[in-house]
Amino acid sequence: MNGVPTTDQLPIVVIGAGPIGLAAAAHLIERGLEPLVLEAGPAAGAAVREWSHVRLFSTWGEVIDPAAEKLLAPTGWVRPDASTYPTGGDWAERYLQPLADVLGDKVRYGTAVIGVARAGRDRIVDSGRDEQPFTVHIETADGREERLTARAVIDASGTWTTPSPMGADGLSALGEKAVADRVSYRVPDLDDPAVRARYAGRRTAVVGSGASAFTALALLADLAKEEDGTHAVWVLRRGIGASTYGGGEADQLPARGALGLRAKAAVEAGDASAITGFRTQAVERDGNRLVLIAEGGRRLDPVDEVIVLTGFRPDLSFLSELRLGLDERLQAPTALAPLIDPNVHSCGTVYPHGVNELSHPERDVYLVGMKSYGRAPTFLAMTGYEQVRSVTAAIAGDQEAAERVELTLPETGVCGGAGLFDEPQNAEQSGGGCCAAPTALQIGTAAPAATSGGC
Repeated sequence: MNGVPTTDQLPIVVIGAGPIGLAAAAHLIERGLEPLVLEAGPAAGAAVREWSHVRLFSTWGEVIDPAAEKLLAPTGWVRPDASTYPTGGDWAERYLQPLADVLGDKVRYGTAVIGVARAGRDRIVDSGRDEQPFTVHIETADGREERLTARAVIDASGTWTTPSPMGADGLSALGEKAVADRVSYRVPDLDDPAVRARYAGRRTAVVGSGASAFTALALLADLAKEEDGTHAVWVLRRGIGASTYGGGEADQLPARGALGLRAKAAVEAGDASAITGFRTQAVERDGNRLVLIAEGGRRLDPVDEVIVLTGFRPDLSFLSELRLGLDERLQAPTALAPLIDPNVHSCGTVYPHGVNELSHPERDVYLVGMKSYGRAPTFLAMTGYEQVRSVTAAIAGDQEAAERVELTLPETGVCGGAGLFDEPQNAEQSGGGCCAAPTALQIGTAAPAATSGGC
């Protein structure tokens, strides 16, 4: 057995070189552990780069991990102004890529993880399971397959590649795939001439009710002021109530609150029209245009384009041989799910959590970052940084640090409108809530005007 590494000598595999994956690697190094970051894309923050035009609603001071900053400091890296708001492109170029560069050969690009299991054990086998290392099946950019061995696995692969479809039942609407050339699942980059031409002078349906939908509505409203005939049709599954536009001026992240205010202004100015209680079931071509059809046969007036921003969901396919404890609704870790379940509450505020909420029946495997939230919204980078601080402490055997809370998260200013489904008789208002009765949003005349979105 001489020369064969023990499990303790094996690297900890981190899946994804995004903000949370790279932060996990930094924390592992701080703990004297060896990370190996596997990134399917060609560069750090590959997913973030796909929304490089979108401005975050968190400041630079809220999207830089402390352990990562310690790694960067000796390189002469200059920390951006903590009070300013980066775009996705800024975040990738000025922080994520420099951090990945410091990690050097601890990051492998063009490496997709296609399977994770216990060495020699499928998910059925109990015998000796916890003593076995993990085997990680990868596929490289040139199509080669390899297997790596790991002491632990931290999955920070996110959810960007699996956007939720248009259909209100969680499945693609009938005809959605057939009209894929007219449907986008991303916030449009209207500074790109080809993208601008796609939406200028057109009628576009925006399906969704979160920060991404707010951003798209605000961008299309701006375009409408410059290009005649441009109009957004905001398709909402629920009614419009106190929480529809977010926390507004009560949001402790002002730029996030401003997003909702801009969406509200777009509707009030007539640059966007809101269609409520519309749960899409099908989409059909009508000549060169598209018609959305709801349950019961209700039909929207034809549109030219559809932007679907209905959230994301985790890809669990490559983890199928692991024993994960996941909530049946959100596909989030069982202990975390009650804290973030929008069926129960809409406060949008989750207390910092770590290894206790993120552990699974399978020891030493953790889903962190956006993927840990499953299908739930409102994830913040700060949440992920606290997660990996705790998880890496646990892997290092420092249980006291793993269970210690070291972060206070900002509140959304929204605490009402619980649940995801309005009955028809309540279509114009959202009631209920876990915390207090909802109150009407007070919209100030001096609301922030910055276009922003993201973490």
